[in-house]
Amino acid sequence: MKKYIFLSVLGLSFGLTQAQDINDALRYSQTNINGTARFRAMGGAFTALGGDLSAISINPASSAVFSNGQAGFTLSNYNIKNDSDYFGTKSSKKENVFDLNQAGGVLVFEDYSDSKWGKLSFAVNYDNMSSFVNNNSSRGVNPNSSIGNYFLNQANGVPLDLLQTRPNETSSDLYIYLGENYGNQHQTAFLGYDTYILEAFDPDNPENTLYYSNVPAGSFDQSVYNVQTGYNGKLAFNIATEYDKRFYFGLNLNAHIVNYNKVSTFYETNSNPMNPEGETIRSIRYQTDLYTYGSGFSFQLGGIARVTDDFRLGLTYQSPTWYRLYDEFTQRISVNREAAGGGMSTAHFNPGVINIYPEYRVQSPAKYTIGGAYVFRDFGLISVDYSMKDYSATRLKPETQDFFRFQNELMTDVLDITSEVRVGAEAKIKQWSLRAGYNYEQSPFKNGRTIGDLRQYSTGFGYNFGATKLDLAYSRASREYNQAMFSTGLTDAPKIELTTSNVFLTLLFEF
Repeated sequence: MKKYIFLSVLGLSFGLTQAQDINDALRYSQTNINGTARFRAMGGAFTALGGDLSAISINPASSAVFSNGQAGFTLSNYNIKNDSDYFGTKSSKKENVFDLNQAGGVLVFEDYSDSKWGKLSFAVNYDNMSSFVNNNSSRGVNPNSSIGNYFLNQANGVPLDLLQTRPNETSSDLYIYLGENYGNQHQTAFLGYDTYILEAFDPDNPENTLYYSNVPAGSFDQSVYNVQTGYNGKLAFNIATEYDKRFYFGLNLNAHIVNYNKVSTFYETNSNPMNPEGETIRSIRYQTDLYTYGSGFSFQLGGIARVTDDFRLGLTYQSPTWYRLYDEFTQRISVNREAAGGGMSTAHFNPGVINIYPEYRVQSPAKYTIGGAYVFRDFGLISVDYSMKDYSATRLKPETQDFFRFQNELMTDVLDITSEVRVGAEAKIKQWSLRAGYNYEQSPFKNGRTIGDLRQYSTGFGYNFGATKLDLAYSRASREYNQAMFSTGLTDAPKIELTTSNVFLTLLFEF
């Protein structure tokens, strides 16, 4: 039976899961271009266009462009492929998943009086802003670093007395005590000490704070397997109005829902020369499970202007999103070791404990977008958007905590102001519409390598039955990642190229 414990706010770096740090903050600050099939086929370039349910999610003035009420929903299929290169060994992992990507509706009220305020619209729309579904694996022979260094770095500085059980005290009892009173770093140090990965330099001194690893020097066959699920959804409550049939203004109040789960399994073996004395660690299997859930709030302001009958301009401001999040974390370990005199033995430790961390907050950066569109009357259109986002303004809170303050200073140093360009085009042939789009987004990191630039291509078509419309879209995107195995000790990073091929199907009803 699982035990739940509430941990202190100390030691919030979770190793392989990297929770409550820069990676955690970025996970909820980055979004994908999802939504209706028309929106997706045209690369999301709708800031100056409006008239689409998912366009409301980027420019709240969009709902006032509708001539009639509309309701619709979108089904999507995500095909995800990760190609990994870790010290020259290549591996690949694929995943396929179906999802309800979008659902919403808009009501339009015309004013037939002489007022220039000619239209008022209300809309509610849900978009899955980010799908966290992503399985990847990496394997290779590391010529230098072992996971033992990770446990060693966590243990150095921790008094030996805290890592040793007392009479009538089980390992699980001590694990819980460390979590409640000291935090995750001490728990992780205990995992390494309890399974003989670590030894104290002065084992007879309870105040000893220095340790050494029983993992022999040499090369290490390492593999990691990550299974991620979840979503970051946005529910927009919208109001917009039209003035003089040329200007549109809107406001969104957005509720965000976060649900994220990541299970990481790391496995290491070696056949290096034995340690001259004591234990020699031959294999380590370390598994972590992170579950994050919570909610957030943001708002958006936007406007669209018909400069001429054919040319339109749009401008939007998206506020920071203020998230309140909660983490639940578990870990377990299994170690095989060889004695100096020969013979193998195994040490397992599964505390059966779910660590529950205090509420923390993530503030994502604001986003500014300007767009232009040219409409060729009944023949089609072309649209271009440009967005700017300062990722260095991302914040973890409360900043009264030293760890969060350090992470915020790190984000200021390593994250950057990014640009995003979206281009979309549509051609109409009677009841048919043919579409294409392109999206480019810069890396949020100044080095451009930890997370690379994003490039997406999309295409699609739609058919207008009259009161019903059916749209289909296909998109393909690629991005590279170089993220460390652990936060300390073993910081080598596999190079991963993530490729997604997505299909979107939207059914719309006008009334």
